[in-house]
Amino acid sequence: MNEPEQQISTAISSIEAEQEISVLRKSSLIKSAPYGKTDQADFYNQVIEIDSSLIPQLLLEKLLAIETKLGRIRMEKWGERIIDIDILLAEDLIYQSDGKSKDDVLHELTIPHPDFHNREFALRLLTELIPDYIHPIQHKSISELYDLLINSGGTQ
Repeated sequence: MNEPEQQISTAISSIEAEQEISVLRKSSLIKSAPYGKTDQADFYNQVIEIDSSLIPQLLLEKLLAIETKLGRIRMEKWGERIIDIDILLAEDLIYQSDGKSKDDVLHELTIPHPDFHNREFALRLLTELIPDYIHPIQHKSISELYDLLINSGGTQ
């Protein structure tokens, strides 16, 4: 929606502007079929690797504030949106929120992202940056997860 390549560029610039966050590397920018709700326009996706001193909840709060600043309105799960910033991984951290947050999104914070290993676009982009990284729950490398998904017929 609304010039997606520019939205992603602006989001990354906003992340880089945060004092506690450094952007280390970026994957390529790709266009992919929507995931979950498929009756909508293709999505643009990019993965960035960051370094941050923030705990996951505070990092997510900053990322959600950037989404809001860019005009994100949460109306429908997997629906069209101007920008969507997710935390996919945080080193070897396995984290599930305690459910005490009043914010629905913070309430659902789970690291690693609970479904990225089923999303072709996420694995393809992560393979560019960290192909040998071992998923802390799946116990397979990112490139192995990507190959498994592709070879099983998964294209999402």
